[in-house]
Amino acid sequence: MEVILKNDVKNLGYKDDVVNVKPGYGRNFLLPKGLAIMATASTKKMQAETVKQRAFKEQKIKSAAEKTAAALKDMVVKVGAKAGESGKIFGSITTVQLADAIKKLGYEVDRKNISVNEEGIKNIGTYTAEVRFHKEVVGNVTFEVVAE
Repeated sequence: MEVILKNDVKNLGYKDDVVNVKPGYGRNFLLPKGLAIMATASTKKMQAETVKQRAFKEQKIKSAAEKTAAALKDMVVKVGAKAGESGKIFGSITTVQLADAIKKLGYEVDRKNISVNEEGIKNIGTYTAEVRFHKEVVGNVTFEVVAE
């Protein structure tokens, strides 16, 4: 079953992509939730025209994302957390806290686009997170967890 995605769907594709999915997944999940529409001949033509018109705007967004990725690549983002004497923090550092720390530096990153490789950050130290700035621009951000 071919569908056109109306929004980004994790592990499937990005907005305006034409993808093949199993019929049950398309009928029971994607279509009712408004995440996709059926890919008929007329909707494919409309989608192709939309993509063509959006190409210039998308190029601007991509270049801005590349600039942000280049700027954050060389920085070390400091995230404050309450910690005990042994260096173990109370709770753990989440993507929300990391997104807020990046926002304080003047860069806008959605928390859903941040993935931390470790299984929960529970100690003070330096870590690396993978950030998707754009669907084609992925970069690593180094952040340091410091005691407050």
